[in-house]
Amino acid sequence: MPEPLLRLDDLSITFDGITVVDKLSLTVGRGETLALVGESGSGKSVSALGAMNLLPSNARVTGGRWLGDTDLTALSARGWRGLRGGQVGFIFQEPMTSLNPLQTIDKQIGETLRLHQGISGKAARRRTRELLEQVKLPRAEELLDVWPHQLSGGQRQRVMIAMAIANEPELLIADEPTTALDVTVQQDILALLAELRDHHGMGMLFITHDLNLVRRHADRVCVLFQGHEQETGEVSEVFRQPRSAYTRLLIDAEPEGRPPLVSQRSPLLEARQLGVRFQRPKRLFSRRPAPFEAVHPLDLRLSPGETLGIVGESGSGKTTLALALLRLTESTGEIEFDGSRLDRLSGKPLRQLRRRFQVVFQDPYGSLSPRLPVSEIISEGLRFHFPELKEADVIRRVQDTLREVGLPENCASRYPHEFSGGQRQRIAVARAIILEPELLVLDEPTSALDRTVQKQLIELLRDLQARRGMSYLFISHDLAVIHAMAHRVMVLKEGKVVEQGECLAVLERPTTDYTRALVKAAGLSLSTRTIS
Repeated sequence: MPEPLLRLDDLSITFDGITVVDKLSLTVGRGETLALVGESGSGKSVSALGAMNLLPSNARVTGGRWLGDTDLTALSARGWRGLRGGQVGFIFQEPMTSLNPLQTIDKQIGETLRLHQGISGKAARRRTRELLEQVKLPRAEELLDVWPHQLSGGQRQRVMIAMAIANEPELLIADEPTTALDVTVQQDILALLAELRDHHGMGMLFITHDLNLVRRHADRVCVLFQGHEQETGEVSEVFRQPRSAYTRLLIDAEPEGRPPLVSQRSPLLEARQLGVRFQRPKRLFSRRPAPFEAVHPLDLRLSPGETLGIVGESGSGKTTLALALLRLTESTGEIEFDGSRLDRLSGKPLRQLRRRFQVVFQDPYGSLSPRLPVSEIISEGLRFHFPELKEADVIRRVQDTLREVGLPENCASRYPHEFSGGQRQRIAVARAIILEPELLVLDEPTSALDRTVQKQLIELLRDLQARRGMSYLFISHDLAVIHAMAHRVMVLKEGKVVEQGECLAVLERPTTDYTRALVKAAGLSLSTRTIS
């Protein structure tokens, strides 16, 4: 057993008298990675936040907490400020809500260097660029002066990692650090974190729902269920002989099956030479740089009832392609939806047609209004597109849709923050399908969900597709999910199509080195899955 670094003894956390973590005891040793796993709402993140005194005032935290020889329960406010970000680094799950939207990347990382190391000016900028290069961000020099909203989800997550390791902490708390990253970058980032851990003798508390990552990158694992510890032990031992029925359920919860069969008919959606360019900012007294080509001209075809999977690394143009197809970003080329040229429509005709294609975004917490109850979130589009509906009909449609996505009707008066991640994603699906669209764009809908909830959502989406005949444009970096959902797959790299074809053919017999690298990094074993 390595020298203890973080130690929690009977950690209990209550909110307004309700216990969410009950007598959790664990130890993270120097140079060790301890994985904390469990379903959404099991208490993983709140345990880490409670240990570091980051919970709101209505939380009560009891039990022993130590970092090395430091008794954390005795720290002053000033002591906590020096500890967090200095001795303890954090990688949070949702980078868009953790990064300051009003500051460039250079200023945000530079701030932690100034506060904890006294580095500023050119030295801080140079160190920031080195950190961005360490976390494998291409064009690091260019990214110093960009804003968080100009980065992809994976790029923002890597910026968070760079910020967390900037001061070479003793303990790194990584809360779903690779959720938004594609499989190849996942491996690079976790290998980097392991290298930093070994070099500095750093301990790591690795919070994740991905058991494949636990199997490959953790030394020990602690399994939580509804705030109670189920079992703790060496990763190899727990995976080989799990003592808890809940642990066995997690291990078995891999996406499986195949989408419903579909006949090839006239395309519902078709794009011809579709491309997207972004103008780069012009610096004072310099020539305007050449535009950035986010999506090189490509052709795309999607039939009714079919699912096209879009895969590729972060920044490869997956989401930009989807936004262009939905006319939510400017593009060149032709876009045709059910015989209508979308690229020629604007104003009211385009708004009226938008009822027939809807989108479910990657981050349901960011895409659902925190100020509206679920009933209003789901009915908003219905009221806009069908103003003639009576209030009783709207309420009935909302209740029917909630049942269809597996949510109880009595949740309609609650707000998004009262739900788990998987439940919020079901609300986002309900908001989209209540309009009975023919096309649903799903942008990483399962990436933030644990495996058991992923499996439930995949089954829900396949069932909806079979009953309603919807077409899906399914964006994901998880090839296991793509295998379970997609009829065909398109592989993007740096905005270019490198390979496309029938899903099974591409995943079983990839023809390019890039696709082979994706399949290898995913650890996808098709021989153990249902492929009929």
